[in-house]
Amino acid sequence: MTEAAPDIRRPSYAPGARRDAILSPAYEQAAPVGAPRVGVLALQGDFREHRATFSRLGAATVEVRKPADLELVDGLAIPGGESTTIGKLMNHFDLIEPIKARHAAGMPVLGTCAGLITVARTIAEGDQPLLGLIDIVARRNAFGRQVHSFEVDLDVPAFGPPPLRAVFIRAPWIDAAGPRVEVLASYQGHGVAARQGHVLVTAFHPELTGDTRVHDAFLAMVRAASSTTEATGVGAGAPTEEVVS
Repeated sequence: MTEAAPDIRRPSYAPGARRDAILSPAYEQAAPVGAPRVGVLALQGDFREHRATFSRLGAATVEVRKPADLELVDGLAIPGGESTTIGKLMNHFDLIEPIKARHAAGMPVLGTCAGLITVARTIAEGDQPLLGLIDIVARRNAFGRQVHSFEVDLDVPAFGPPPLRAVFIRAPWIDAAGPRVEVLASYQGHGVAARQGHVLVTAFHPELTGDTRVHDAFLAMVRAASSTTEATGVGAGAPTEEVVS
């Protein structure tokens, strides 16, 4: 008797399993009890690489795609990608005001490459949805197009002894920074890493190297904010500075 051919239309995943599990594994399942919970905005860009890095550092990670996801996290990372696309999708999924509200209550935010643009007060050219969480003017694609991407060693004292390997891919830079912004690193005379209150930004991609110091620094911010919450029992930490447009 000839064996029937398998039904190739049948899904290969188990009933109830996540269909994106191969591309977006559940890193948070391996995190220890009490680990900081970091959300990674998962609308577009290299959010999986951020999740993998945070997981290696012992954090629990959550993919943020809707406002309710923000209630599960202690901090939020906004990855590199296409800043205009990320901004439009944040607007489409009604995430802009909830992110701003959580940050105003003390939730730390990390923005890398496109994420730096997304959290900026304004941009030097064009018009797109922005969160306005840090008082900087960002310039998109400032170092050139995709073919001009490069790697370089930076001296970033706030993250420890040099060098810190930085990957720049169609990277922005900081055109201008307000008086309360601490510029942490510069390259060719332009700011490429900065911090203000509960916001940390880099123009480069720290998730693409083996150096985890940027993610370590952000986790320290998340732990500090969480400690404030536990001590006061109010909000997600001390209210953050308002960035005035």
